[in-house]
Amino acid sequence: MKNPRSEKVAVVQEVRDRISASEAVVLTDYRGLDVPAMAELRARLRTAGSDYKVYKNTLTRFAARELNLDLDDVLVGPTALAFVGTHDDGSPSDAVSLAKVICEFANESDFLSIKAGVLDGQVLSSAEVSALAKLGTKKEILSEICGLLDAPMAELAALLQAPLVEMAGLLDAPLVEVAGLVESLENKSQ
Repeated sequence: MKNPRSEKVAVVQEVRDRISASEAVVLTDYRGLDVPAMAELRARLRTAGSDYKVYKNTLTRFAARELNLDLDDVLVGPTALAFVGTHDDGSPSDAVSLAKVICEFANESDFLSIKAGVLDGQVLSSAEVSALAKLGTKKEILSEICGLLDAPMAELAALLQAPLVEMAGLLDAPLVEVAGLVESLENKSQ
């Protein structure tokens, strides 16, 4: 850019900072989405801890080049960027959650399409973004790991408890017999 205006420089810097600070970015073509559909997409992304913003392709291209990302072929036509951010409670979101929301919305909509993505500084194709959406989120994976760790512990606890239960049953049996004998003797004496 020859003698760029300060507003454009600020936008390029904002895009560059947001891409570099975000774990993942998904670039979409939103041509044909009406205002209610765009609002619905933004609401879903907010719920997933992400946000969606439209920038001029030229300014986005400058930002991408500064980050050594080859997005020139992708930045054609209407393009919006979805960024991984944070949830309302301040906890970080993740790339899989972002990809899931975008892919789900793209499947429901005839208008939204995925152009590409950026994950940890690497450009992804639209197919790779779709594959990312099929993975489990951090929460899902952590839950599975906890379940895998919990199962052997529960088994061990049951194994350790079994002899105690058996012993209690063995100790209880003679007492039940004695109580039965005492009761029958009392009944005979009456």
